[in-house]
Amino acid sequence: MSSPHPHASTDVRADRGPGASSAHEGADPQVLAELQSIRGTIDNIDAALVHLLAERFKATQRVGVLKATHGLPAGDPDREAAQIERLRVLAASAQLDPEFAEKFLNFIISEVIRHHVAISEDHRRQSPGAP
Repeated sequence: MSSPHPHASTDVRADRGPGASSAHEGADPQVLAELQSIRGTIDNIDAALVHLLAERFKATQRVGVLKATHGLPAGDPDREAAQIERLRVLAASAQLDPEFAEKFLNFIISEVIRHHVAISEDHRRQSPGAP
């Protein structure tokens, strides 16, 4: 099975494969093979999500530096509300619970704002007289 990301690895447990579990001893081998295949797909998706989140946070760090450099506030409530609404619509069209999508994005937004505040504080300490 190929990985969706060049750095993704499905075998995150050194002692067992990604679908291994002692909870299913004695189960039908065909069922276990299918379960392992599906879990491999889930593991690949999880790895891709981690890499996507890393890329997203690299971009938001750049936004934080830009905001700090120009004295802009860490949060942007209008943009955040628009993003949440946009993601709710995308979630619904993808048959994902919009409430879950909103909670997920709210968590990400709170982390981004926390990072932006830290970047702004660092910028102020390093640049006396900066906005």
